[in-house]
Amino acid sequence: VVADDSITLGANFVAGANKPDTHVRHVNYPRDFGVDILGDIALARPGDLCPRCGQPLEAVRGVEMGHVFKLGTKYSEVFEATFLDKDGAQKPLVMGCYGIGLERLMAVAVEQNHDAKGIVWPPAIAPYQIHLCALGMDNPAVARAAEQLYAELEAHGLEVLFDDRLESPGVKFNDADLIGLPLRLTVSARTLKAESVEARLRWQKEAMLLPRAEVLAQVQTLLDQAAAY
Repeated sequence: VVADDSITLGANFVAGANKPDTHVRHVNYPRDFGVDILGDIALARPGDLCPRCGQPLEAVRGVEMGHVFKLGTKYSEVFEATFLDKDGAQKPLVMGCYGIGLERLMAVAVEQNHDAKGIVWPPAIAPYQIHLCALGMDNPAVARAAEQLYAELEAHGLEVLFDDRLESPGVKFNDADLIGLPLRLTVSARTLKAESVEARLRWQKEAMLLPRAEVLAQVQTLLDQAAAY
């Protein structure tokens, strides 16, 4: 018999009685039972050997992303929640609770995917696919071009965050990096003059100019590239 040394600090334990559905109360060590080995076995520490494979244990930090509670038939029996088995007999449902923490999932994703400027969202869980920045919305031509591009992207089923604020390019670009959507598109007087749209994947340093007539096709190519990143 191996026991943890914490039994020397407690009293009046409940123990099994070697009979089905039977327990014994007020059990005390060493009055009622003895042990062969008494030691600190309750808390695993780095370097302890794994009881299954014999390899040293390693301690790492983790986050509980989900949980499973096995309820069995405790509640289904109370509420008489039953089903018919293959023989036509009524049996209580076997119940369980299974949960995923969506907020924790987002937090962990950000911890694993960020840089000095902000979040780098994995495309699969990004709140939007595209961050559209319009520089100079007080310029009617820029406003018209940006709104038209926004409508085209939305019409093709793409999810777009449209930044139409009257802010400087630096503020808008810094905010875009902080939010961290996979693809940033920029419309400005400069891009209009070049008949293009500026594009930049979040994790890349350099932006590129996409011919305006090819924007939709090239945006999809860039999003596919982002998904494979």
